[in-house]
Amino acid sequence: MARVTFEELLDSGVHFGHLSRKWNPNMAPYIFGEKKGIHIIDLNKTVVKLDEAANALRQIAKSGKRILFVATKKQAKDIVAEKVSAIGMPFVTERWPGGMLTNFVTIRKAVRKMSSIEKMESDGTAATMSKRERLQLNRTLMKMKKNLGSIADMNRVPAALFVVDVMKEHIAVAEAKRLGIPVFAMVDTNSDPRPIDFAIPANDDATKSISKILDVVIEAIAEGLSERKVEKDKTEDAPAAASEPKTEGRGRRRTTAQA
Repeated sequence: MARVTFEELLDSGVHFGHLSRKWNPNMAPYIFGEKKGIHIIDLNKTVVKLDEAANALRQIAKSGKRILFVATKKQAKDIVAEKVSAIGMPFVTERWPGGMLTNFVTIRKAVRKMSSIEKMESDGTAATMSKRERLQLNRTLMKMKKNLGSIADMNRVPAALFVVDVMKEHIAVAEAKRLGIPVFAMVDTNSDPRPIDFAIPANDDATKSISKILDVVIEAIAEGLSERKVEKDKTEDAPAAASEPKTEGRGRRRTTAQA
């Protein structure tokens, strides 16, 4: 059963593509038609592709792996930051740092530097500096928090990438492909779906469309995380149950022997 209906996508404007003269021919299989010079996305295919992507993301989350969300365009950044924060996954909504994936060691060094500055602020070390030094330190910290804050606890490269607007985030997509990291993405009619492992044909410009697609994706990931927790709790309970002595059975055997 699909996680979202045709009508829900229609109401959110997911079907509106770009001007037909700006289309990418590789999106032809996902285009229903043209209206007033604008391509219309086939929402029946969007339903299928979104459901496939949601199920795959649920399995990744269930396995305990991380999914990195990338959306630096103005229409998407606030939506992504709000919704992804709720499930504790990392995200990039400011500038994509070149080498974020392919040179992950350098990124981790920057994160450690940010942590050390935060420690200086909390333990009073910064208070011993001059006013100018403290101001410079604070500016550095604010900039690093803005660019790296949401990925501070990401200790290894993610298991998957979710992208809003593959054309704008082409560097992120290229890095993920180079490392063999599967890419999930909203793909509009002006984009090439071929490099994307799980392409979701959708309007990637309208906030309502972005929000609707993310709602489905976030719900699927949350399900995976919940299932992982249930399985983990069962595993932890199993050894305790196995170690309990079976006193009742031994008591019956003693009674039989006495008889």
